[in-house]
Amino acid sequence: MHPLRLFRPLAARTLILGLALVLCVAITSAQNSAGAPPTKSSKSQSQADFIATADEVLAQMSKITGLELRSPLKKSLRSREEIRAYVIKQMNEDRTPAERYADARSAEALGLIPKGFDVDKFLVNVLTEQIEGLYDPKTQEFFIADWSPPEDQRMVMAHELTHALQDQHFQIEAWARAARPNDDAELAREAFLEGSATAAMADYLMLPTGRSLKDLPEFDASIFVSDQADTPALKNAPPFLKDSLLFPYLHGLNFSAAMLRDSGWAGLPGVFARPPVSTQQILHPELYKTGKVPATVSLPQLGDILGDKWAKLDENLVGEFGWLEIFKQFLDTDRGRSLAAAWDGDRYILYEQKDTRKLLLGIRVHLDSEVHAARFFGQYSEALEKKHAEHASLFRRPTFFSFDTPDGGVFLECVAEECVTLEGATREQFDALAKLLNWPAAPKPPARPGAETEKTAEIRALGENIVAARSANRASELSAEP
Repeated sequence: MHPLRLFRPLAARTLILGLALVLCVAITSAQNSAGAPPTKSSKSQSQADFIATADEVLAQMSKITGLELRSPLKKSLRSREEIRAYVIKQMNEDRTPAERYADARSAEALGLIPKGFDVDKFLVNVLTEQIEGLYDPKTQEFFIADWSPPEDQRMVMAHELTHALQDQHFQIEAWARAARPNDDAELAREAFLEGSATAAMADYLMLPTGRSLKDLPEFDASIFVSDQADTPALKNAPPFLKDSLLFPYLHGLNFSAAMLRDSGWAGLPGVFARPPVSTQQILHPELYKTGKVPATVSLPQLGDILGDKWAKLDENLVGEFGWLEIFKQFLDTDRGRSLAAAWDGDRYILYEQKDTRKLLLGIRVHLDSEVHAARFFGQYSEALEKKHAEHASLFRRPTFFSFDTPDGGVFLECVAEECVTLEGATREQFDALAKLLNWPAAPKPPARPGAETEKTAEIRALGENIVAARSANRASELSAEP
């Protein structure tokens, strides 16, 4: 499992209200806005008031996006308890417990979450905290939190009702899932969905100014959300989990804004017809425009090498965003961005030993040049040392790197534009994988001081056999003497 799948589809259509508020207020303030569309007071809102407001916002979102409403939309207010129950139900329907276990173990193997981190508990808490409103494409219903202040509800409506319109035209649930089993491509589609809905919400908030998002100069949405990770459920979460929740909104918005600048809302249906194929295209919209796609990378199955004591848990792609998170975790953000941008395709595979639950992770990554493959080798070897703090017997050559850990050996080798890693394995298993890849044999580490070489051992054994034979002959001669 790709670790980012931990958050889909729930977080993919969960409006993080704090992001929306800070982003859109910052944009409108920067433009000396006269203010957002008028809102009702903060007093409790009746069901009738809610429906009337939703219908009003829906009409405005249809006008902004150019997507007409094709059929009536169900709408309702829900309590926090109802939303929590909905989150748990959706989580269980989307992924079985075994699949969620594999998801978490993959993120753990990649070093993105601590061992034993309770992902299910985290997801339920953070999504219950963050969901202010939601459009559910399965039931074609829009609902909003009944504790949400009416002045906030309009922003939530603008975002989620954009999803409702998109669904009536493009069947967004099936459209996003059509990328499976490529998790990186599916996340790219989700980022466009969330980014375009956030862009529509920004245009809604800017209606009084007579301007829209496409009129603004290029900007980085992440500068507006520096404090969003301080919400109660996110405060102590691993950085990767925070970044994964925000990625579809932040980078999806930047991607959508780049599309809007070319042709406005009339051009966005074209993205549904030709979806982004990787998080790389989301992070670098110019690569989407030029049609640059990642290389297809394969990785041999390791079942025959490992034997029947191992079971495969997962197999998928990491993608540029996933590598960026890995590099940020063990190197730093600047080096991470530069190195991740050289990504040009990958494949990973994860096995678990049935009795001990020990993990074995194999990754094959394709870089965009031999120069960047060499850079990857140098910097990822550093990251692997930090990831496995307890290690020994480090061995390094220009294109091969290995060391031992309590959980098995760690190996990294690069050939031309490709690099392969194997973690939790033996040297024999790595050599067997290299043979399956038709790669040349990796260099062997020198013998330990005082240890015998293979040839020395053969000579010693031969000498011992000769001495033993002579002793036996002498004993026989002595026993035969009168």
